[in-house]
Parts: sequence; structure tokens; C-alpha cells
Amino acid sequence: MSTQRMNIQEIDPKAYQPMYAMEKYIHGGTLGEDLLALVKIRASQLNGCAYCLDMHGREARNAGVDNRRLDVLAGWHEAPELYSERERAALALTEAVTLISNGGVTDSTWSRVKSAFDDAEVPVLLMAISAINVWNRLAVSTHQKLPLPAELAGP
Repeated sequence: MSTQRMNIQEIDPKAYQPMYAMEKYIHGGTLGEDLLALVKIRASQLNGCAYCLDMHGREARNAGVDNRRLDVLAGWHEAPELYSERERAALALTEAVTLISNGGVTDSTWSRVKSAFDDAEVPVLLMAISAINVWNRLAVSTHQKLPLPAELAGP
């Protein structure tokens, strides 16, 4: 297991303030906590961010996302019956933006998003995808430690 390289919050608490403002904007929209959790988990899977997977998995369960849908999320393309068209469009955009160097966002992905989301929701979705990618990069770069489960934390 890697040692945490840096705790940004301890070194410069102001560093995260713009990210917190972005999160406030994202969560103030109409996307819903369940959809946001799926987007954050899928990007975190692609980026290999254990810290964010742990956090957003808990958030997803708290938002009522069924464990089966979380278990299958990495293979959502193969299980369309488990995800709404809105969720599938968001996940397709999440993958395209997260892996932007693999050909960008195709016209078909963009059309799918525009069919599932209204004009006011698309910027919020793009900001949500962008934000989780920033969080993933910060956590992976610094080897951010997972919080210990209560049963392992001790007294």
C-alpha cells in the first residue's frame, strides 16, 4: 500500500474552495443524487480512484441506488435494463469526457445526451463529470488514504 504523499487540505485549505463551489453548483441542479453518484463512480472506476469509489459508493447507497446496479456499473453497456436512458446517456458522456483523448465526444453521444437532458441540465452534467475527474486526479496523484471503517478505527 502506498503512503499518502500529501494532504492538500492540511497544507492549503483554500486549495479546495473552488472545487467546493463547483460541487455546490452541481448538487444544486436537477440531476439528482442517484445520477450524480453513478457518474462519479463510473469516472472513478475509469481513473482507478479508490478513495472516490469508496466515498461515492456510500453516497449512492444513501441516495437509494440498488447494490446490483452498483455492482454492474462497470459493465453498464451490457445491462441496459438496469439503467434508464437518462442514466445511460450520462454514463456514455462520462466515459467520453473522462477518456477525452480517445476520440472526444462523438456526435451520437452528444445527441443521446441532448435527448435525455434539457439545455439547463447539460452544463451541470458536464461540470459534474469535470469535477469528479479533477477530484480523481488529486486523490490518485497524492495517494489519498481511504478512511478506516469504524470497526477498524479503534477507540
